[in-house]
Amino acid sequence: MTDTIEIAERSGTAFRLSAGQTLTVIDPRGMQVADLLAYNADDIAEVISSGRTLDYAETIRLTTGHTLYSNRSRPMLEIIADTVGVHDFLLTPCSYATFHHFYPDLPPHRGCFGNLAAALAPFDIGEDQIPIAFNCFMNVPVDPSGKLSVLPPISKAGDHIQFRAAMDLIIGLTACSAPASNGGSFKPIEYRID
Repeated sequence: MTDTIEIAERSGTAFRLSAGQTLTVIDPRGMQVADLLAYNADDIAEVISSGRTLDYAETIRLTTGHTLYSNRSRPMLEIIADTVGVHDFLLTPCSYATFHHFYPDLPPHRGCFGNLAAALAPFDIGEDQIPIAFNCFMNVPVDPSGKLSVLPPISKAGDHIQFRAAMDLIIGLTACSAPASNGGSFKPIEYRID
């Protein structure tokens, strides 16, 4: 087992994950979202796809046993363990623009979009190549009319979700920066590669 690595609050990182390796994303303190992106390490034009994944899963409630697919309909990450069962694959990473829209009275922040862009830049992945992220632990219920809400995560300290890589990947991962997504406070995220 490898060491657990901490992502500081309101920041992000990027790293390689080889086919067959597992990535465990951990909420060490509870009620903290982590935005996750995946790119084919051999061809960054192949990227995680919300649309393909939700089509094939036939649900927006992704958990153990579901696979996250690429824009080319190929498996990228299989969810092999999940202690929460509530995640989001509908909403885009927050940016300066979304902070101005949703939090006009708060100091602007580059959000997960900016943090992912900075972390992925060394891999030659630009801002226009950032799609909808898989938002680990994010609680986004949809009411019968179709209206979305962003509620505090139900994750508790130590909860985790574990993925197995189906191909060699570049992963982007954050500790989310949006107040509503995290119950009004910002905390670190941890991850481990095995």
